[in-house]
Amino acid sequence: MSRRCELTAKGPLVGHKVSHSNIKTKRRFLPNLVNVTFISEALERNVRLRVSTNAVKSVDHNGGLDAFLLKASADALSPRALELKRAIQKKVGVTAPVKKAS
Repeated sequence: MSRRCELTAKGPLVGHKVSHSNIKTKRRFLPNLVNVTFISEALERNVRLRVSTNAVKSVDHNGGLDAFLLKASADALSPRALELKRAIQKKVGVTAPVKKAS
């Protein structure tokens, strides 16, 4: 299981642990991931995702999982979340924006 948020793609960062004598050793800063059950109103079912606590706040702020996924860009979402987004778009009837070649 990867240490990456399924909604925001937050992952581990690398930095230094600095001692009192200013000796620097490598360390990892891990995201605060939690297993959360969201309720999808469009799909009428519960969805379990492994997301960061920041993403939980963002989903709540945007008005629920459905609204968050419809606003989110596809490159930040995991394959499972992208599949959910497509299912919600299909159910709600929202079409994805088409990019014009210029």
